[in-house]
Amino acid sequence: MDPHLLRNLHGPEALRARLEGEGVSRTTLSFYRYVRLNEVDRLRDALYAEWKALGVLGRVYIAPEGINAQVSVPTAELERFRQALDAREAFALVPWKIAVEDDGRSFLKLIVRVKKKIVADGLADDAFDVTNVGAHLDAKSFNRKMEEGALVIDLRNNYECLIGHFEGAYLPKADTFRGAIEEVVEMLRQQPARVPDQGARSVDPLRAPKHGEGGPGRSDPAPEILLYCTGGIRCEKASAYLRHQGFTKVGQLHGGIIDYARQIKAQGLPSRYKGQNFVFDERLAERITDDVVSSCMQCGTPCDRITNCHEATCNMLLVQCEACAANFADCCSPSCREIHQLPIEAQRAWRKGRSTRSTKTKAINDPESLRRRIREEEELLALNGTLHPELTTLISEHPYGREISRPHQ
Repeated sequence: MDPHLLRNLHGPEALRARLEGEGVSRTTLSFYRYVRLNEVDRLRDALYAEWKALGVLGRVYIAPEGINAQVSVPTAELERFRQALDAREAFALVPWKIAVEDDGRSFLKLIVRVKKKIVADGLADDAFDVTNVGAHLDAKSFNRKMEEGALVIDLRNNYECLIGHFEGAYLPKADTFRGAIEEVVEMLRQQPARVPDQGARSVDPLRAPKHGEGGPGRSDPAPEILLYCTGGIRCEKASAYLRHQGFTKVGQLHGGIIDYARQIKAQGLPSRYKGQNFVFDERLAERITDDVVSSCMQCGTPCDRITNCHEATCNMLLVQCEACAANFADCCSPSCREIHQLPIEAQRAWRKGRSTRSTKTKAINDPESLRRRIREEEELLALNGTLHPELTTLISEHPYGREISRPHQ
């Protein structure tokens, strides 16, 4: 097949218009499986052709270690999509997780990419047994173990935890999965030891006791560790890694937050997860409960509306209320607002040669610094009329300079 037919050839606006005009119901779902795959490049091309014919959109990673997929399937084609998966032995009967909230606009195009790993964890898989995973727990068991005092750990990045998390969970400060794993291991090792009685030796309570530790009267000092993430895939690798590090009492929420939400609804269970669930598609979030656990980074009002700064060279994630979105033109700061309000050709000229901030850091993680920056920039803007003196040169060198001097409001 012509390789040009195995990739998207259209821009985002054309894709968005096509999606809006197709007039069909869609179902957003995700699935993963760790399984040995051969000839992944050939498999990639076959999957792309097969799924494009069914109208599937989404983001799919395949690697020698397996598949990780988040897709939007025309609802009428769900059965055919299931049959196509089951026809391949490697993917037969792979469990699906259906999105909690779905407006049919989760993805604009189909991307199937070959990767070294289906999750970028940075771990040396040959250094530990990746199959020695923690116990898979359903929603009811997870709730019960939380009530019994288990230590709950969020394995998502800092910006995912912003808008929702389990009650009392440890929330990593890291903005990468590898960073979160390292942070969690360090946190666990620094936990204070519990001494049940005067005769027992001080032992790290979160590590499995070695031969000879403990003694008469010593109770089991190791609380159970409960891991959770969006759909469960990160917990598979992380739980095996923690067990390799000596933390043997590890459980993980099977199916992640997505399936937890389905189970508590179906079984009438209380939700120990509060707020929204961050998702990596056009929706950005899906609501699990009505609780608001975060606040606007620009004004501090309670809010869990997460968005990207619309200035293309920024694109940073932030929590922003509707009022601040209007005030800052969907941007994170006056500086970004000034550029974003320029005519599109002027924006492109200004962006030329500039790197995007979010390639280094995905999200704003210091609201106080952001608010201070906003105050300082507003003062400079009132004093100088611009936060970008370089625009003067741009105005003089380009025919649309007169337009630039009057930004769109």
